Amino acid sequence: MFIIDNYTTAVIFCVITMLAWGSWANTQKLTAKSWRFELFYWDYVLGIVFFSLLFAVSAGSMGLEGRAFFDDISQANSENMGSAILGGILFNGANILLVAAIALAGMSVAFPVGIGLALVVGVIVNYLDAPVGDSTLLFGGVTLVVLAILLNANAYRKLSAQRQKASTKGLILAVVAGLLMGLFYKYVANSMFPDFSNPIDGKLSPYTAVFLFSLGILASNFLFNSILMRRPFEGAPVSFKNYFEGTSKSHLMGFLGGIVWCVGMSFSILASDKAGPAISYGLGQGATVVAALWGIFVWKEFKGAPKGVLLMLNAMLLLYILGLGLIIAAR
Repeated sequence: MFIIDNYTTAVIFCVITMLAWGSWANTQKLTAKSWRFELFYWDYVLGIVFFSLLFAVSAGSMGLEGRAFFDDISQANSENMGSAILGGILFNGANILLVAAIALAGMSVAFPVGIGLALVVGVIVNYLDAPVGDSTLLFGGVTLVVLAILLNANAYRKLSAQRQKASTKGLILAVVAGLLMGLFYKYVANSMFPDFSNPIDGKLSPYTAVFLFSLGILASNFLFNSILMRRPFEGAPVSFKNYFEGTSKSHLMGFLGGIVWCVGMSFSILASDKAGPAISYGLGQGATVVAALWGIFVWKEFKGAPKGVLLMLNAMLLLYILGLGLIIAAR
């Protein structure tokens, strides 16, 4: 299987993760205006499963290092398989709330708040589990990210009262999603053998772990998303009949969104071998900067905001970038 052999390449893969995780939500923006996020999410999940399998049977089965995908999944024990699947379930519960927050409050709010909190929780949890990197630099970077989150939340509060009332629920959902999302990564990381070039019996390769993770997402979606379709956060209930009435473009955008997100997840997991889980996850969550830039400058989500908001947003982006720089330097 293909593996990363140095820290520089690992950082490059983390940057690709950051771009992918920060950009996939554009596909939700590009669907039909009438296409509900609950319906979009089914195609998004199918895209994740598709790419995880494709990546496993291609890059996960080439070369002489590690263990090929089919050999790996056939020898895996139930504990490690369950850990990867549990990671998918936890992620899906958090991510479906994040997608709802994007629909209600926009990318420039949902990502900095939701993913910013996920970065803080995830770095702490993963560092305690596998303490790789300079803790002073690592948590110094996390502190700057927390300050950036607070600035973003303050900028959001300065929006007009009417807009704030309409989307406060989205902000709350982003907070809950972020707190939950910081937990999933460690379960996927714990299911794998730590040195990807030296397989351990019963443990999973990164490719197998991501594939089983995607199955956890798919299985839990029949529960989580079905509930939301019947009892949505906003608007009338939707049904599977509505899903099959969607346009080809709407279905394709959801599927593409899942593929883009899974590229980021796969690259982040591969990078964790040389960067360590805390740094790999934390750097990948620089997606908040990418998503905020999309939301602010492309989708104009803060258009018409009061004086001083743009300055807050620029300060927020600067703090995020400085924080990510410290996280990179921590290794």
